[in-house]
Amino acid sequence: MSASTFRVEHPIPGARPTEEGDVTSARVAVPHFPTLTSTVPKELVHRASVAEVMLTDWQRRDDTQFTVAAQWPRRHGFFDTIDGCHDPLLIAETIRQAGILLAHAEFGVPLDHQFLMWDLEVGVRPEHMLVGATPASLDIAISCMNIKRRGASLSGCHFKAVIRRDGEVAATGAATFTCTSPAVYRRLRGARIKDGVPVALPLTSPTAPQTVGRLSPTDVVLSPVPEPDCWQLRVDTRHPVLFDHPVDHVPGMALLEAARQATSAFLGRACLPVGITTEFIRYAELDAPCLIEVCSLPRHSDGGERVLVTGHQDGKLVFSSAVTVAPASG
Repeated sequence: MSASTFRVEHPIPGARPTEEGDVTSARVAVPHFPTLTSTVPKELVHRASVAEVMLTDWQRRDDTQFTVAAQWPRRHGFFDTIDGCHDPLLIAETIRQAGILLAHAEFGVPLDHQFLMWDLEVGVRPEHMLVGATPASLDIAISCMNIKRRGASLSGCHFKAVIRRDGEVAATGAATFTCTSPAVYRRLRGARIKDGVPVALPLTSPTAPQTVGRLSPTDVVLSPVPEPDCWQLRVDTRHPVLFDHPVDHVPGMALLEAARQATSAFLGRACLPVGITTEFIRYAELDAPCLIEVCSLPRHSDGGERVLVTGHQDGKLVFSSAVTVAPASG
């Protein structure tokens, strides 16, 4: 599983206190200025850096249908362009942020709750993902289903997303999450966080960036091991995007990046993922080696290659990710 954990140090302007005066359990009211554009409050998407917030607005359509607006920069410091397209992992990050935003702002989940992501699926239409002359403005239709509650509080949800750009479907996605109170999270993670955030393993050497579709070794999340088609997960808790704020486990987005890099290394070229289906089974711990393995899957009907990437820690499956890539050009 992948948990999103974020500590709120200060109340968010615009939050309406409950009758008990607890601002963290209130639905957030953000003033609307239709002629202006800004990001949503970073606390609502569990980001410390405003620069990493992709969402700009949201609107409720009915009890289970919402519209979320987002914007992607033409160039991002980590989610770089691939074959002239916006990085498909931007889709995953945008979907992750949308689910957390709606849980807090529309379903009343307190800001101090933790989110556990169980699965995340992304489908890409590359012809509508090309980087243009301006940042990409997106309209995202969100449909929530399998909504679970514990008393009056939301405890979990599955949602689907359709991402449109200039009226055309650029990508689709889906995810399932549950959310827990701080007390429940402490019980779940007590053995690992009783003395605070675990100390990560010493940083291992990166595999050659060009073999995993990267330019800088600081963005490489794999380290070489003797076994073929295997790597050790390289955990750099100083990375400003993958580790935007302190956490007690490896974030799900870092595991997705490992899946993408392992796919490139396995296929021997930088590739454009057009489909990623990931299950998060358990937490990826910071203080134990995680082995990333890759094997082939049957090709997609359009000729695109498919691989299965898995992560194991202490002999147990942590996550699995089926990755489909666009057919090689030429």
